[in-house]
Amino acid sequence: MTITDKGAFYTGTYRNLFLELGYDDSEITEKLEKTWTELFYGDADTRIYYPMGEDKGYVLDTGNLDVRSEGMSYGMMMAVQMDKKEEFNRLWNFSKTYMQHTEGRYKDYFAWHCKPDGTRISQGPAPDGEEFFAMALFFASNRWGDGPEPYDYAVQARKILRACVHQGENGVGDPMWDPETKLIKFIPESPFSDPSYHLPHFYELFAKYADECDQSFWNEAAAESRAYLHKACHPVTGLSPEYANFDGTPAPPQRHGDFRHFYSDAYRVAANIALDWEWFHKDRWQVEQSNHIQAFFSEIEVSDYRRYTIEGQPFDELSLHPIGLLATNAMASLAADGPHVNQFVHQFWNTPLRQGVRRYYDNCLYFFSLLALSGRYRMY
Repeated sequence: MTITDKGAFYTGTYRNLFLELGYDDSEITEKLEKTWTELFYGDADTRIYYPMGEDKGYVLDTGNLDVRSEGMSYGMMMAVQMDKKEEFNRLWNFSKTYMQHTEGRYKDYFAWHCKPDGTRISQGPAPDGEEFFAMALFFASNRWGDGPEPYDYAVQARKILRACVHQGENGVGDPMWDPETKLIKFIPESPFSDPSYHLPHFYELFAKYADECDQSFWNEAAAESRAYLHKACHPVTGLSPEYANFDGTPAPPQRHGDFRHFYSDAYRVAANIALDWEWFHKDRWQVEQSNHIQAFFSEIEVSDYRRYTIEGQPFDELSLHPIGLLATNAMASLAADGPHVNQFVHQFWNTPLRQGVRRYYDNCLYFFSLLALSGRYRMY
């Protein structure tokens, strides 16, 4: 693998690892289109998207039978990357109508999950949704242009980010980024983070598109997130905990569980690091980190993926989302330059979408990896 001096943000060139490894360009495009169709309009055991009425639609968490800000914002990012404006607008209209708060401590945040009919199950937000909503909206604005509210995409994105940074300054609510450390929180009220929420490549772009008064904040947030990931990822295994303190150490067990270990949320870290490297090439550590995590999983069968301590000790508990973990291990190939790059890309190419009850999270990670490895996860 040849590493250029600058990422795609500067060169406008996106690596297509499938093409580099010998797959035909038309075959790659066909796989992307087919996977999109299966996820959005496929059979009952595969699809995760459902149109609703004349102008709405939702992505269903099939394992919990609810609609999450995570999945809705992911769906919007998938749609803008694939140039699917109708599905994007349906997802955004559902999110805006049923999930976004219009007043109170969570004003302009999104309830993190609701029923498929739009009834809120919980009022509180999960910040990974907000950052994906904002980035997808900016991309939509730049790709398609803005329309009348609520399709004035850039205006809507700036409103979300304004709340993320400034909520609580009037004494009501809490910001989603810790003002002192510039690190994203697990939830607005929490004194700790989630390493998989850290998207410095998004923050670099927020620094261009957010309110002018906040652009320096987003530049700082990008730098602090990159530094934070050095501390949250184990220096040998590359594994990170699901929740971590602001100093990168695993956060203590919570009322809803013990998240000190490498499990579902944490799978996204490898993918996020790889995309940041692909877009910006600002942190050479990301190459070695990607090598570490690929080396750790290189001799483990997907069917034997498990929960692990960050030091690499396995639990008896199998992974709930093994296809999602394979997808992110493959996406790490965008940054890795070790001996396992080809292994994971080929293995991922030959693995189909997950079917059945638990397919939602796996297949979201699957589609993002498919986009990234084909050079189609782009900045607009």
